Amino acid sequence: MPIWFAYTLIVLLIITSILLTMLILLHRGKGGGLSSMFGGGVSSSLAGSSVAEKNLDRYTVLVGIIWFACIVGLGLWLRLQLNA
Repeated sequence: MPIWFAYTLIVLLIITSILLTMLILLHRGKGGGLSSMFGGGVSSSLAGSSVAEKNLDRYTVLVGIIWFACIVGLGLWLRLQLNA
């Protein structure tokens, strides 16, 4: 595989790492977390979590899956390069 593939995965890994860190920090914890600073803790439905919190969960899972795929892709690329 070409070297640009590895560089693309590394850039994507850095971007998703930063995004994942920010998304995790925005989640509401027991003490309210950083999400309450931006208005996430103001509205809550009777079901327990607001629509914004559910969307935040979805985005966090999506970015986490992309992050994991980048790690696996880099590992496979490195394995192919060492065997070649």
